[in-house]
Amino acid sequence: MAKAPKAAEYRGMSDEQLTLTLKDIEKHLFQLRFQSATDRLETPSELRKARREIARIRTVQRQRELVKQPKEEKKGAANG
Repeated sequence: MAKAPKAAEYRGMSDEQLTLTLKDIEKHLFQLRFQSATDRLETPSELRKARREIARIRTVQRQRELVKQPKEEKKGAANG
């Protein structure tokens, strides 16, 4: 089995690559859930791993989104 990328590796990807990877992992998670429901899942830990990968990607996406925000919005949100 291939080693899962770490958050640092996700940070090296472009926004488009992250989105495609996220969709791929979400599709894989759906398949794992289906296998789990039909009692055909061989390794239950795969569900947890997939959810964590999704969380890592979404965290990187959110960090990039926050960096792109203008500084005025950050100041207004902190005071308001």
